[in-house]
Amino acid sequence: MSTGKASSELKVAFRRHPLDAIFKPRNVAVIGATEKEDSVGRTLLWNLISNPFGGTVFPVNPKRNNILGIRAYPSIRDVPDQVDLAVIVTPAPTVPGVIAECVEAGVKGAIIISAGFKETGEAGAKLEQKILEQARDAQMRIIGPNCLGVMSPLTGINATFAKGMALPGGVGFISQSGALCTSVLDWSLQDNVGFSAFVSIGSMLDVDWADLLYYLGDDQRTKAIVMYMETIGNARRFLSAAREVALAKPIIVIKAGRTAAAAKAAASHTGSLAGSDDVLDAAFRRVGVLRVERISDIFYMAEVLSKQPRAQGPNLTIVTNAGGPGVLATDALIMGGGKLTEISEQTLAELNAFLPSAWSHNNPIDILGDASPELYAKTLEVASKDKNADGLLVILTPQDMTDPTRTAEQLRHAAASLGRKPVLASWMGGADVAAGVSILNRASIPTFPYPDTAAQVFNYMWRYSYNLKGIYETPSLPVASEAEAMNRNRARHLIDQVREKGRTILTEFESKEIFNAYGIPTVETRLAATVEDAVKEAEAIGYPVVLKLNSETITHKSDVKGVQLNLLNEEAVRAAFETIRSAVTERHGAHHFQGVTVQPMLKLDGYELIIGSSIDAQFGPVLLFGTGGVLVEVYRDRALALPPLNTTLARRMMEQTKIWEALQGVRGRKPVDTEALQRLLVRFSQLVVEQQWIKEIDINPLLASPAQIIALDARIVLHDPETNEEDLPRSAIRPYPAHYSAPFSLPSDEEVNIRPIRPEDEPLMASFNRTLSPYSIYLRYFHPVSPAQLMSHEQLAMLCFVDYDREMALVAERKDDRGRTQIVGMGQLTKLQGTNDGEFAILISDQYQRTGLGTEMLSRLIQIGRDEKLERIVAEILPENEGMRRVCQKLGFEFSKVPGSNVIFAELTLN
Repeated sequence: MSTGKASSELKVAFRRHPLDAIFKPRNVAVIGATEKEDSVGRTLLWNLISNPFGGTVFPVNPKRNNILGIRAYPSIRDVPDQVDLAVIVTPAPTVPGVIAECVEAGVKGAIIISAGFKETGEAGAKLEQKILEQARDAQMRIIGPNCLGVMSPLTGINATFAKGMALPGGVGFISQSGALCTSVLDWSLQDNVGFSAFVSIGSMLDVDWADLLYYLGDDQRTKAIVMYMETIGNARRFLSAAREVALAKPIIVIKAGRTAAAAKAAASHTGSLAGSDDVLDAAFRRVGVLRVERISDIFYMAEVLSKQPRAQGPNLTIVTNAGGPGVLATDALIMGGGKLTEISEQTLAELNAFLPSAWSHNNPIDILGDASPELYAKTLEVASKDKNADGLLVILTPQDMTDPTRTAEQLRHAAASLGRKPVLASWMGGADVAAGVSILNRASIPTFPYPDTAAQVFNYMWRYSYNLKGIYETPSLPVASEAEAMNRNRARHLIDQVREKGRTILTEFESKEIFNAYGIPTVETRLAATVEDAVKEAEAIGYPVVLKLNSETITHKSDVKGVQLNLLNEEAVRAAFETIRSAVTERHGAHHFQGVTVQPMLKLDGYELIIGSSIDAQFGPVLLFGTGGVLVEVYRDRALALPPLNTTLARRMMEQTKIWEALQGVRGRKPVDTEALQRLLVRFSQLVVEQQWIKEIDINPLLASPAQIIALDARIVLHDPETNEEDLPRSAIRPYPAHYSAPFSLPSDEEVNIRPIRPEDEPLMASFNRTLSPYSIYLRYFHPVSPAQLMSHEQLAMLCFVDYDREMALVAERKDDRGRTQIVGMGQLTKLQGTNDGEFAILISDQYQRTGLGTEMLSRLIQIGRDEKLERIVAEILPENEGMRRVCQKLGFEFSKVPGSNVIFAELTLN
């Protein structure tokens, strides 16, 4: 039993995307058009009529009968034809009324050029709210307000007030700054850069980054997406869209607001909240988005990633005819995190066989100033075969004996046979090298005037590949005992008890109880309300011991002498107890002292780490890992990541820190069990996303040694008790929806468990695909699919790595006679972009078809659709797929024919 999805061409013909009204309109109205010289309304109208797009333009102005020789209409209601797109340039207070008229006239797309909305304050924000309510009710999509407009050079539409039209090409450009759009447009015309779309997004009242990423991601003519971003808007939507699109085409972002002053300026510009810049970097890494520093870099990278294969690592081999440029390139490479390739002995021997004896015998490979074109080509060929090299940079300086043009020609031929390693070039100079630069560019070898720029671009290339690998790198399976070790309900009960008392700060003892509920090991900790209790517990544990303040209000114990170490006897314990009590009473009052905790004094033979989490204004909970201890703020060796984590993401988070190298063993010290540390970080991230009342949480220090990993201190702060639960910050990346896991009994009384899929399921999905007959595969995919395609990592990863937000996937699993897990069914529900519909697909192992499993899985997908507030669930089914048609009919679906094909369209109305 299986349902499939029709081809993308069939879907495009059957369903018109809501944003097509903006990018591919049949008719356009300019509301606020005028003949006034140098006005926005006049320029907009002129741009639309000067660039044929296959439709009609209708000026709307109640005070004019015609504008620029075209008949004008008093309002949108008076326009005789159906209008797809309204471009609005009237003052902000009039726009809600204009939108209301557009809704009545059936207009499905609008671009609001006008400014004066939320960026001006509360009154402007209220205007936006009115507009949005009207548009949502009518399913109208809006770009803006406060924007330059939209160009679609491939369809001919120019709904902007820019001077001129962008060239057609493969780059989708989206900018939050209209002024930057005009500058980029001017530059692109000069440098012959073409665009598939050119969008000024404005303040994102309705259409946001995610909408445009999905739209351009589905556009086969868009090869790369370039963005200038000031604020991110809906973080979860953006991350979900970027993650899905980034694997198919590069997303390159330049984000303003790295400094506090710039962030403040960006916020006042857009009227939106800006989050931490370091957190944004972590978010971009998580979803495979490449962030660059300069405007020039975004177009360098768009060109390079469209012309060259992706660099698979940080090792660059530099071939040069001059030492100085090679050194400059090396500096830029190393400072940016890249590495010089360590040339293998075999490659050295091959180079020695034909290079002059004075060559550098190292990387950079300096082949001297009189290098011939043939020498360049042969050096490149040999260097590229070195298995250590991930990319190559060829530098030429125009010395008297060099021939830049012939060298470029030779390089073009040599590069064509190099395989999957990128080649960059820096032909330094002006007129003398221009012909060579032209040859290289035509051969898709990106050229740069300066070698350090080329090295920086290579660093971007390998980091981009590294981030992409992280999205779909299969994590290790969790240790079987770890799931059972997590007691979420116990942790929630402990937190509720604290909240019922009106408190927001957990004591160290309470915090460690929370960690224990998630299987995070903590040092033995005993409570002592009096000095006699402290002595008793110390003797029970055994000396030496540690005494720490136990307080329901004070979190930073060291500020009040609240940590007393290495206490060797009863006398020391009594003195330490009094020291802590006196310090707290003197500084804060006796009611802040609830006694102490007594703990064994562990030998600090290991590394002090910190793991923690706090709330970011835009991304919600953010994780931290790094070097811990009392000097954590001084060292500032830390990495950030968004929860939840899997083992792959946990390892990559740790790899960003300096302490990572030490954890693997240095100077004869044994390594720490980094796999156990990864799993601990995974559990910590689950704690953060599942216990939403936690505002701040950290373990500092977390002692990591070859013998053990154990939390020595713990701190948890809760949100204010008056906060409504629905207002608590949510994770920007949706956590694993464990509540959708439940058993199901087959007619044979065999029990299967139906649950959401996990990235770790990739090996199980490979085995599942082997149980499918060619006919089942055909019914699912609408065409034959080879076993190699079904078993490829790329295909399996696309199935297993879902974000639980735009897409949900369920699997049905059973245990075989030997206790091994097998997947016997899979169901997917995917939100269709631009609509509030979801499309389902189901595939059941041949052996388990006609057992009711397919019906049960579809029933659960329907319930998920209801939970997600979808309006409809739909599917396309081949006419011969009678089993799936019966299941759909049983569950209330209605059927129709897809126009122009024999495919059956099934739909179920939900909400």
